[in-house]
Amino acid sequence: MAKTWLFTLLVFTSLSAWASKDPTAPLGWQQPNQATAIPKVVTKPLPRLQSIVCSEVVKCRAILSGKVVLAGESVSGYRVNRIEPEVVTLSRSGKQWKLELFTLDVKQ
Repeated sequence: MAKTWLFTLLVFTSLSAWASKDPTAPLGWQQPNQATAIPKVVTKPLPRLQSIVCSEVVKCRAILSGKVVLAGESVSGYRVNRIEPEVVTLSRSGKQWKLELFTLDVKQ
């Protein structure tokens, strides 16, 4: 009885080892190691500053990439920290950007 059980165990073990190999693979071929997936860093483009509108009654508003925003709102994953008459300050992931409507160095 023990011999029969041992023989059955041996047959199943050899069958499982044979079934784990690809019978259509070329001789001597080994399966390549699986590389770990490297997470992709997604970078979103910086919004384009199109206009800044300020008045005495209402806070300054800016148009960034076609959207009207106030300070504290977000656009394209960037948070609008501050809107001044000529500069909009954005932040994302601990970094800050200052978008200027016009360059200060105007050459004539």
